[in-house]
Amino acid sequence: MRQHSKRLGRNVISLGAVSFFTDVASEMMYPLLPVFLASVLGASASFIGVIEGAAESVAALLKLASGWWSDRVKSRKGLVVAGYVLASVVRPFTAATHTASQVLGIRVTDRIGKGIRSTPRDALIAESVDPSIRGRAFGFHAAADNAGAVVGPLIAFGVLYEWHTPLRTVFWLTAIPGALAVLVLWIFVKDIPHATSAGNRPQMLGTDLSSRFWGYLAVVFTFTLGNSTDAFLLLRARQLGVAIALAPVLWALLNFIKSITGTYGGGLSDRIGRKPLIIGGWMVYAAVYLAFGLAHSAWQAWALFAVYGVFYGMTEGTEKALVVDLVPSQRKGTALGWYNLAIGIGALPASLLFGAIWDSAGAPRAFMFGAAIALAASLGMMFVNVRSGARVEA
Repeated sequence: MRQHSKRLGRNVISLGAVSFFTDVASEMMYPLLPVFLASVLGASASFIGVIEGAAESVAALLKLASGWWSDRVKSRKGLVVAGYVLASVVRPFTAATHTASQVLGIRVTDRIGKGIRSTPRDALIAESVDPSIRGRAFGFHAAADNAGAVVGPLIAFGVLYEWHTPLRTVFWLTAIPGALAVLVLWIFVKDIPHATSAGNRPQMLGTDLSSRFWGYLAVVFTFTLGNSTDAFLLLRARQLGVAIALAPVLWALLNFIKSITGTYGGGLSDRIGRKPLIIGGWMVYAAVYLAFGLAHSAWQAWALFAVYGVFYGMTEGTEKALVVDLVPSQRKGTALGWYNLAIGIGALPASLLFGAIWDSAGAPRAFMFGAAIALAASLGMMFVNVRSGARVEA
């Protein structure tokens, strides 16, 4: 095994910068997209759920394939570069759309790029650090990613307020940070030599992965069924009285909390174990969704968005670190691919179901449904047999 220092190192920091710029680009657009779809293009809540769910599900399928392939080839960086380039090129063309179906096409293509890059990138992060700080590495990456999601909405807010720029112009401007992300990736990120499975029989289905891994994946999938797109949180905030122009600021608040808690949450899982952080985070999610269902004023939306960020800080890096803990070193990509597939494939029914309940029974019922599923998953996680803390590879 390659020896690592206890520092995060150049690759982790550089990949954090890449995700920072990418999220500046995507989050300049994301908090405005539900409003753009509903107010400008006339899309229903159900169709917004279709767009986000379909986009994430397509990405999830590719995350499995790209992770499996990256285990079988020497270079993970090529896949990472290809995925970031595709998303950075297509994303700004949302500005040219005139129907919700066109937005669907662009979002799906954007997420294809995400599907190609995400799993090889996560495997590269795992290979770039000592296993004892794996949670901190994933937490740092999530924090950098979320920092971009703070800056992006604030840029959008400033452009809208100070320059009175149309929404479509804001979407075109996302090309700038997207290009910076690709540039940093190309120059500063290096491949890490890893043991490949190219000489072995392909195991994309993961029959050589442990039963503990599959048990963990089952509860992750259960949780995902109640974890619909966060676009619905923005719609609920608007319903509670938050002004449209403040949506980027609200989104920035959420991602600020995610960013400042991400590295700490991942590092805490290195010390006390992954399982307590995941269970606690999912329970926070359940409480927040229940409260969103019962909320009745704008200030409550602001408070709940802040608490919701703590859920991400506790779980984003921790969940990925646990995946890597439970599998052989040469199967990191495939295992992370299955993890991403479970999350992404559940995104479509989760968002469709949430949108359908919203349209038929109202937003409060939809949020209570999400809370119930999260609580059930939290209870299920208590019975999953996983190792506590980072597993040191031989």
